[in-house]
Amino acid sequence: MKVWFAASEAMPLAKTGGLADVVGALPKALAKQSVDVTVVLPKYGEIPHEIASRAELRQIVWVQMGWRSQYCGLYEVNVDGVQYLLIDNEYYFKRGHLYGYGDEAERFVFFSSAVIEALKATEEVPDVLHCHDWQTGLVPFLLRTRYANHPGLSRIKTVFTIHNLQYQGVFSRDMLQDLLAVGDDSFSPDALEFYGAASFMKAGLRFADKLTTVSPTYAQEILTETYGEKMDGVLRQRAGDLTGIVNGVDTDAYDPMRDEYLTVRYRDSVTKKRRNKLALQRELGLPEDDTVPMLGIVSRFVWQKGIDMIGEAIPELMNERLQLVVLGAGEQQLESMLRAARDRYPDRISVWFGFNEGLARRIYASSDMYLMPSRFEPCGLSQLIALRYRTVPIVRESGGLRDTVTSYNEYTGEGNGFTFGPASTHDMLYTIRRALALYQDEAVWSRILTNSAKIDYGWSTSAREYHKLYRVLVG
Repeated sequence: MKVWFAASEAMPLAKTGGLADVVGALPKALAKQSVDVTVVLPKYGEIPHEIASRAELRQIVWVQMGWRSQYCGLYEVNVDGVQYLLIDNEYYFKRGHLYGYGDEAERFVFFSSAVIEALKATEEVPDVLHCHDWQTGLVPFLLRTRYANHPGLSRIKTVFTIHNLQYQGVFSRDMLQDLLAVGDDSFSPDALEFYGAASFMKAGLRFADKLTTVSPTYAQEILTETYGEKMDGVLRQRAGDLTGIVNGVDTDAYDPMRDEYLTVRYRDSVTKKRRNKLALQRELGLPEDDTVPMLGIVSRFVWQKGIDMIGEAIPELMNERLQLVVLGAGEQQLESMLRAARDRYPDRISVWFGFNEGLARRIYASSDMYLMPSRFEPCGLSQLIALRYRTVPIVRESGGLRDTVTSYNEYTGEGNGFTFGPASTHDMLYTIRRALALYQDEAVWSRILTNSAKIDYGWSTSAREYHKLYRVLVG
C-alpha cells in the first residue's frame, strides 16, 4: 500500500509542536507494516542544512493561484528511512519561522495546491492521501471538486486528521475565493463557509473520506458544544466516519537509556534517575537534594494548558516540600505570573522561558512528577514522554490524557499516575498533595513506576489502527 502524508511540519525537519512528532514518527511505524509512506512538507528555511543539502530537485511544476502562476520545485530526500517530498517556493517558505505571518491563507493555499500538482506529476499515485490539521484541509476539497473527474486522482482515498480543533485556519471568504478561483457554490454551509468566513479545517471535515483525531476520548468530546469549537454540528454529521486513534511516541528518539542530553542514562533505576535530578538542580541553581520531590512542566503557556491554575496554586504549593521546574513560553500575562513566582521563591521554583530541547529532556528525566492540568488535550505527548522517562504524570481527565493515564488505586495497586476531573485549582491541588503523600512510601512509588514500565507507549498499536483504516478505505 502506498500512502502520502501532507503536513505543515515533521520531525526532524521542522517543528513547533506535537504535530511534528506524530508526522515524523508514524511513517516509520507504518513502514514496519509494509506501508510505503511519502511525507509532503514545505521546504522551509528552518530545515537543518544536513538534510536540506541532500535534497535533490525531482521536477519543477507550476501552481495556479487565482490569476497567477507560481513556481514550485519538488525536492526529494530520505530521512531515517522515510521519503520526503519537499515543496519549494522561497517566497512562501524561506522565512524566520514556520507560522505567524499575515499571508498564512496564501501560503497554505499554495501548499495545498502544490500537493495536488505533485500528485499529478508522480508516476505512481498513492492509494491514500493522509492530510494533517487545518493547513492541509483544502487538499481533500480540491480533489473532490476541481479534480473529481481526473483519471489519475479521482481514485485516491483521503483521510483528514484533527490534531487540535481549536486551530481552524479561518480567513475571509473573498480572500480564499480569489486564491482558489472557485465560485460561490464552494462557500455554502455544506462546503467552506464558516460563520460568514471560510475555514480550511471545515474543508477537510466536509470533503475527506475518513476523519480521525488523536485519541478516542477527544473524538467523543468534539461532538459536543463544549469541545466542538463551533464545528460540532459538522462533526456530528460525520460521526460515522470519525475515529479516535491515540498517539504514541517515538521510543527510539525518547529513550532515557540512549538520550545524549542526560547526565546519567538509565532505564528503570531510581538511583540513576535521582542523579539526573541532582545535576538539574545544580544546572538551574536550585538546592541540591535528591530526596525533595521535583514537579516538572514543559508546556506552552496558554489557557488551554491550565497554566493559570498553576499560578493560582503556587502559594499553596509552596507550603509543601517540593521543587517546581518549568520550561515554556506563551501568553505575556502567564509568563509574567510565572516570572513573579520564580522571583518570590528562587530556591523552590525555576522557570526557563522559551524552548530548549536538551533542558526539556532533562526535566522529563529528572522530575519525579509531571503536571498537565489541561482544560482540553486532544492527545498530549508530554505525559507519554514523562511515562517513558519513568516520571509519574498528574493530569486532568481530558482527551488523550484520560486515555493514557490511569489514576493509582491504593486497593488494587493499579494505575500509572494521578488524575482529577474538574478543571479547578482546588482539585488539582488535592491530587498533587495525594501524589506527594504517596511519594513518601517507596514501596507504593515503586509499584506505580513498575506499572508504567509495563505499558507500550510506542506507535506500533496505533500504526496498526491506521493501517486497518487505510485497508477499509481502499477495499
